[in-house]
Amino acid sequence: MKATWNGAILAESEDTVVVEGNHYFPVDSLNQEYFADSPATSRCPWKGTANYFDVTVEGATNSGAAWIYNEPKPAAADIKNHVAFWRGVKVEA
Repeated sequence: MKATWNGAILAESEDTVVVEGNHYFPVDSLNQEYFADSPATSRCPWKGTANYFDVTVEGATNSGAAWIYNEPKPAAADIKNHVAFWRGVKVEA
């Protein structure tokens, strides 16, 4: 799977975890140069607290376009150290 936005490959992996229709990419598959921590968080009743990343490519920023559950609840243990995308990031094979 590959995650792209604004002409850049943000992540690429053959080992994603699919949860609720989202592909979660291993952290080590990210092209880190595009990511910056965001202060945004959200809470899921069964996964826990998500922390977000802003994605910047070619001077354009997509705020909160990626998220991670740093300490997922036991039911979501498979997505620990994995990142998922939204807000226009294209995820495809």
